[in-house]
Amino acid sequence: MRSREDVRKFKDLIKNVDVCMFTTLDDNYQIHSRPMSTAQVDEEGNAWFFTNEFSEKINEISRDNVVNLIYADAAKNIYVNVKGTCTVLIDRKKIEELWTPVMKAWFPEGIDDPKLCLIKIITENAYYWNNSSSKMSVYFEMLTAIEKGEKYQEGESGKLQLS
Repeated sequence: MRSREDVRKFKDLIKNVDVCMFTTLDDNYQIHSRPMSTAQVDEEGNAWFFTNEFSEKINEISRDNVVNLIYADAAKNIYVNVKGTCTVLIDRKKIEELWTPVMKAWFPEGIDDPKLCLIKIITENAYYWNNSSSKMSVYFEMLTAIEKGEKYQEGESGKLQLS
């Protein structure tokens, strides 16, 4: 069951990350990742992406619709790995809702591009690591732990139940 608190935390962790690594399996079960911009994470925690209906990722998810989304905000030391299943949709109303002018860089014909479609990731769970201290603070804490002979405490981490 989706936890509202876990969905809120997921959205909060990735709110400043424009691009994730969208990971699928190819024909030979090799991992294939590519950077993609998240169009939206909705109130249920589902992630939405624009893509070309005839792209290789569509071929890959038509064979196996399980994907991983990897978000990283290195400046803030926040990392999130999301597992989910995806659906390909051609929903003009949702396309219009999510469309932004910057999408024309990939789809010059705009929302009327016949190849334009959406991928909806129904998120299942996410693992996160959040050490939102500055890099200098992290290094200082690491050095302090070394000097005291203690294990460095890496910050907050955990699992979010999104489905």
